[in-house]
Amino acid sequence: MAPITRPSSIAALVIIIIAASAPALYRSALPYLTSLSPHLVSYSSSILKTFGRDVEQASSSSSSFSCIQHTYTTEIISLDPLLIYIDSFLAPAEVEALLEAGELEFAPSRVYKRGRNQGTSDRTSSSAGLPRDNPAVQCVLERAEGFLGTMLDPSRDDIGPPQLVRYTAGQRFNRHRDWYERPQPARKGMGRGKSWNRIASFFAILQDQCTGGETWFPLINTTVPSKADGKGRRFWKTHEDGGLAFRPVAGNALFWVNLFANGTGDDRTIHAGLPVEEGLKTAMNIWPRKFYG
Repeated sequence: MAPITRPSSIAALVIIIIAASAPALYRSALPYLTSLSPHLVSYSSSILKTFGRDVEQASSSSSSFSCIQHTYTTEIISLDPLLIYIDSFLAPAEVEALLEAGELEFAPSRVYKRGRNQGTSDRTSSSAGLPRDNPAVQCVLERAEGFLGTMLDPSRDDIGPPQLVRYTAGQRFNRHRDWYERPQPARKGMGRGKSWNRIASFFAILQDQCTGGETWFPLINTTVPSKADGKGRRFWKTHEDGGLAFRPVAGNALFWVNLFANGTGDDRTIHAGLPVEEGLKTAMNIWPRKFYG
């Protein structure tokens, strides 16, 4: 092992101390640290995962976070396919708690191809699974389930495992579908069916300190005029290559239905995470699962 007196080791130790003792400060400084040395940040994260997991879990389990009354508003962007813009889907306290719950779990994102999960140049972000027993995660998933109404059968379907995804400068996710061409075989303990597919998707923004990074639906259009924030910045716009591009706005979310009534996938829901030009974008994926026979 290299001696701790090496400058790079000292820098890594400083990052580890900040991340462990002041996670909010670590998150705000992450884009700057990553631009200086992505390898150093990656190394520090791996050390944190090895030695800091028990500390992080103890901190999360002792959290006093509790669900709060929270209201949001919706705008139907498209009826067919159904695409809904949700304003203030996440409360600020929930955003902070979700980031804390997933911070130490980020690893290179993967995609499902040819029967297995693998890395690909089409998706260059980082992803982190979220613990289902975390109070903030439970609150958000309950809200998502309430939003779905009767779309899910509570006796067999489920809300699916939640995930954080993070993009830094230059990172992207090329055009893709959230649904599978063939329903996936159910593992033991997953629902009460033999196979499943992602009936719908929620994509909620947690951090929007970036330029670029829009979520682009090339095959969906709308006649609904875009909302704007207090600075006059529109939430969505028509993309120069067609379709709609949605700007990352912290707390806001997109919801869309992936499958037709017969269970086949809707190609019109193809979408992409456009490259982040500068800064940091973090979001939460929720993929409700429909189980079959």
